[in-house]
Amino acid sequence: MSRFRDRRAAFDSAYFRKYYFDKATRVTTAAEMRGRAQLIAAILRHAGIPVRSILDAGCGIGLLRKPFAEVLPRARYKGIEASDYLCARYPWIKGSVVDFAPRSPSDLVVCYDVLQYLDDRDAASAIANLAKLTRAAIYVSALTHEDWRANCDRTRTDRAVHLRPGDWYRRRLRRRFNYMGFGVWLRKDVTAILWDLERP
Repeated sequence: MSRFRDRRAAFDSAYFRKYYFDKATRVTTAAEMRGRAQLIAAILRHAGIPVRSILDAGCGIGLLRKPFAEVLPRARYKGIEASDYLCARYPWIKGSVVDFAPRSPSDLVVCYDVLQYLDDRDAASAIANLAKLTRAAIYVSALTHEDWRANCDRTRTDRAVHLRPGDWYRRRLRRRFNYMGFGVWLRKDVTAILWDLERP
């Protein structure tokens, strides 16, 4: 049996109970996501990028929705989600970062811990689509080979994913984006103060 879940049955109530709702096994907390939203907003403020619209691509249970409302109060938040289970319980749009095509792009697109669930072809398509989804910036985080070896808590991390080197993602992102640091990338046609803190 493959270690990758059947896409039709993926991300059901059992998955979210284990990785998000159960305090003993959850992978993140509201406090961690609040800090993440604060960091993203601070980088974009420093770069002079106004954020009036946010697309959370693979928003899960929406842990970034409230923190973004606090740090970017003028921004409209929209979540897309592939999980039927979540779309029946939250006001998300059913869709995938691979091929979602909104009427207009957002200022900021978040793709947090989504790409590792996609095979190479779909993950590459999703990265290419990010440039269509945003008019300015993206925040991307994905579990990599390096993370699995050195950074993650394997007792709480879903292993039914496609592990790729971090450089696999960076090479594809660099085609359309400049790296700001800490997971934030700007479209190459956006003028901003570029950081060199973590340029890979």
